[in-house]
Amino acid sequence: MAKSERQFVEWLRARFPVDATRVPIGIGDDMAALRVSGDVLVTADMLMDGVDFDVREHAPRQIGRKALACGLSDCAAMAVRPVAAVVSMALPNAWSMSQAQGLYEGMEPLCTEFDVALAGGDTNSWNGPLVIDVCVLAEAWPGLRPVTRNGARPGDVIFVSGRLGGSIRGRHLGFPPRVALARELRERLGDSLHAMMDLSDGLLLDLSRMCAASGLGAELDARDVSAHASPDAHAQSAADGRPVLEHVMTDGEDFELLCAVGAEAARGMWQQDVAVWSGRPIGRFVASGLWLKHEDGRREVVEARGWEHFVES
Repeated sequence: MAKSERQFVEWLRARFPVDATRVPIGIGDDMAALRVSGDVLVTADMLMDGVDFDVREHAPRQIGRKALACGLSDCAAMAVRPVAAVVSMALPNAWSMSQAQGLYEGMEPLCTEFDVALAGGDTNSWNGPLVIDVCVLAEAWPGLRPVTRNGARPGDVIFVSGRLGGSIRGRHLGFPPRVALARELRERLGDSLHAMMDLSDGLLLDLSRMCAASGLGAELDARDVSAHASPDAHAQSAADGRPVLEHVMTDGEDFELLCAVGAEAARGMWQQDVAVWSGRPIGRFVASGLWLKHEDGRREVVEARGWEHFVES
């Protein structure tokens, strides 16, 4: 296929046909049109070569998959249903048509799995690195209100939906967006699921954001947090000498769910061994501060560290 924007758009239209009942106007026009049942929720994630992936090591399909998966993880964070995605990218001038197509081929399985329509976007090329931005539009599941990060209450139990740390070893490219799990939690916990978000920048930093939004503090149990260490966290610790617990608490891009659950509901759900409870609870919300409680009972103030963009070096 010839390398041109027109040919690329035609390939996209053929590769990603849309359901006209949900997307009356799709790829190829100046704007897309969506038909949804109520409020539209919007998220956008920009990924850049050298920061979020490395084109020297990672295939276009891996990069494209991650770009869409990040937006889907935001949908999981609020327990909402993804509907459509709009993709914009700045392609390096040296890239071939097959490389550009590979980005979308990486998104395709996720579009199918989560019934997401690729509704449009924009493609440019330049003498610079690959930049890709995915905007995902979503709606509430029938009968379920979105969950925000500002509803945690004192005494709420803190849970995470999986193992943490060491995602840089490859898991950051292939993580499963927890969309279905988030819906299950909302259905089963109802209003006892007080707050939720996804862990994109590290447990401590993201937990501090939930605390700030809710006007609270949190106390983590060192033993229980350590129990959530992924095999990658152990491998990374062995490679760089940093403690496993540090990797669990500060490594970014785990994309698991961080949940604040009412204490009574948490006891009931934990006993039922629901999928979200990958292990024991990791802590609770308190009046103020960010604390780590050690096995000997000692409480230590911890810094909200993790990955942050746009900070002074």
